[in-house]
Amino acid sequence: MVFSPDVGKTMRKWREIFEVKQKELSEYMGISPSIISDYETGRRQNPGIKFVRRYIEALLDIDAQRGGPVLKRIMDIDKTEYYEKYNFSMGITIKEFVDLIEGEVVVGTEEQLNQKIYGYTILDSLKVILEMPLEEFPLLYGGIVERALVFLGVSTGRSPLVVIRIAPIKPKVVVLMNLKKVDSLAIKIAEREKIPIVTTDISVSELKKRLNI
Repeated sequence: MVFSPDVGKTMRKWREIFEVKQKELSEYMGISPSIISDYETGRRQNPGIKFVRRYIEALLDIDAQRGGPVLKRIMDIDKTEYYEKYNFSMGITIKEFVDLIEGEVVVGTEEQLNQKIYGYTILDSLKVILEMPLEEFPLLYGGIVERALVFLGVSTGRSPLVVIRIAPIKPKVVVLMNLKKVDSLAIKIAEREKIPIVTTDISVSELKKRLNI
């Protein structure tokens, strides 16, 4: 907000997004409504970092007092930026899934590969691992546990499997995109958790096209 070319308009935009009236905000901040109005309309220039911080904190506090509906909505939007969920029109076996994506099975028994899945989720590995709390991990499944988790941007495969090991819900299969060699610890975890690991070299766009079923 501070670095916006028009700070006043940006301040007003966020106040309106949080659905807070000028009067309510000014009372919370302990200032006159005219001060907020002057900054938002540009009659007063350069509110300064301290004022903008107070302004933002007041919006967040007011939203929190209401149960945090706006912040939750914004956080949900941000989450969907690093994972995408897709459901199939019918169930397919993991073996059929592997064939469709030209995958190589690194871990997986015949019995496991004959299990059915009903969708898949593509994840930005680093963002999910670093930013997503474990209690929100079920969001990746969209209510359908029988699905594949497709990890992008992996270097060894270890981190995704470590997270899956301690997560409350496990996928039916893990796909590691464009990974030549899977870490030995990742393999051990997958074997222990009885989760197949599959690698594939096709692109994400090609994977989506082939799984449009």
